[in-house]
Amino acid sequence: MNVTTLINYILIAAVGGVGSILANRGIAVFNDGLRPIMPEYIEGKITRKELAATSFAVSFGLIIGFGIPVSIGSTILVAHSILLAADVIGTWTPDNKWGTALAGIVGAIYGAGLLFGLSSIVAMFKMLPFNFLPALSLMSGPILLAFCAFPALAVASQHNPKKGFITFGLTFLAYLLATKFGTFKVNGYTITLNAIGMALLVAMVCMIYFAAQIKGDGNSNASLVNVFSKRVGRIKGNWIWLSIMGGLITAASSMLIIAVDVLPQQLLVKNQVMEAAIATFARAIGFIPLVFSTAIVTGVYGMAGTTIIFALGLLLKGQPIVAFIAGFVWMWIEVQLLAATAKGLDKFPGLRDMGEHIRTSLQDTIAIALLIGAAIACNKMAANIGFFWVIGFWLLNKKSKKPLVDMAVGPIATIAFGVLLNILRVIMIF
Repeated sequence: MNVTTLINYILIAAVGGVGSILANRGIAVFNDGLRPIMPEYIEGKITRKELAATSFAVSFGLIIGFGIPVSIGSTILVAHSILLAADVIGTWTPDNKWGTALAGIVGAIYGAGLLFGLSSIVAMFKMLPFNFLPALSLMSGPILLAFCAFPALAVASQHNPKKGFITFGLTFLAYLLATKFGTFKVNGYTITLNAIGMALLVAMVCMIYFAAQIKGDGNSNASLVNVFSKRVGRIKGNWIWLSIMGGLITAASSMLIIAVDVLPQQLLVKNQVMEAAIATFARAIGFIPLVFSTAIVTGVYGMAGTTIIFALGLLLKGQPIVAFIAGFVWMWIEVQLLAATAKGLDKFPGLRDMGEHIRTSLQDTIAIALLIGAAIACNKMAANIGFFWVIGFWLLNKKSKKPLVDMAVGPIATIAFGVLLNILRVIMIF
C-alpha cells in the first residue's frame, strides 16, 4: 500500500467516524429530511428508537439505491454513500459517551470498508461469467449534460414556464457556442472552454438573476433567528466539531476520493477537476438558503455545511493538509455568519426561496438522467430486452406499495439486470 492510498483510507475513515459522532450527538446530519426530526428527539418529544427508525427510513434507500450503485467501479465516492450512512450509524448508537465512541469506531470502519469494497468490486466484476461493469459505466453518461437543465426547471418551478424556457434556450445556445468556438489561442497558448461547464454557468446566472429580481423588505429569517436564538447558539457552540468535519471533507475532496453528487463525480472520473469544482460550487449556491434556514429552526447544522467545502477541496487538489486547514476555517466562517447571512437573504426573498426549487429540480433531473442511462446500459448488456427491463421496472415500481425513490430505480434496475444475466449465463453453461 503506497502513501497516497494510506492517506485516502485514513481520510475516508475519519470522515465516516467524525460524521457518525456528529449525528450521534445531534450536532449535524447530512439528510435534509432528517434535520427537522432531530430537535424533536433533543427536546424529548420522541424516543431514541423512533429517531433511529426515522433515520433509517429516510436514508437507507438513498444509500443502497443511489449512493453505492453510482459509486460502483470508481474510487470516487458519492457523498450520499458515506454521509447518509453516518446519519444512520450516529442515530442507531446510544446517546451517551460510550455510544459516541462506538459511533466513531463503526463510522470509521464503514468508511474504510466502503472505499476498500468499491475498489475490490472492479476485480470481482472481471471474474463474473458476464462482466457488466463496462455497461454499468454508461448509466451515468446522460447526467453530464442533463445536469445543465436543472436550473431551467428550477426557474420554471419558482417563476413561470416562460422564464424556464428562456433559461433552457440560453443554456442550449451556450453549449453550442462553447462547442463551436470554445477553443482558441492566446499568446501561443491553446485554451479550451468546457461546453458543459459554460452551459451550466449560463444556466446558473439566469436562475440567480430571475430570483434576485424578487425584492422585499421582509424579516422572516430575522424573525427565525430571534425566535430560535438558543438553537443558533447551539450550532455556534459546536463550531470546533463542525470545523473538524469541514476540514476532513475538504481534505478528502482534495484527494479526489469523495464528490458531493453524481455530476462532479463523473467529471472527476474524466479528470475534469476544474469543471467538477464549478459544478459543485453551482450546486452549493442553491443550497445555502435551505441549509441556513433549516439550521436556524432546528439547531442542527448540515454535516457538510453548504457543501462549498467540496469545491474548495477540488481547487486544492493533491494538497490534503492545506485543504484541511482551508476547510476548517471555511466551516468556522459559515457557522459564524449563519445568522447574518440568513437575515441578509430577507432582502432577496427570491434567492431565499430558490433553494427548495433547486433541491426538487436536482432530484427530478438526476432521476430521469439515471433512468435514461440505465436503459442505455441495460440495452448494451442485452439489445432490446434491456429497454423492456428498465421501463417495466420503472412502471412496476410506481405501482408498488413501498416504491423506491426515483433516483434509485435506474441504478437498482441496472444492477439487478446484470446479476440476472450472470445467472442465466451460468445456467446455460451448466
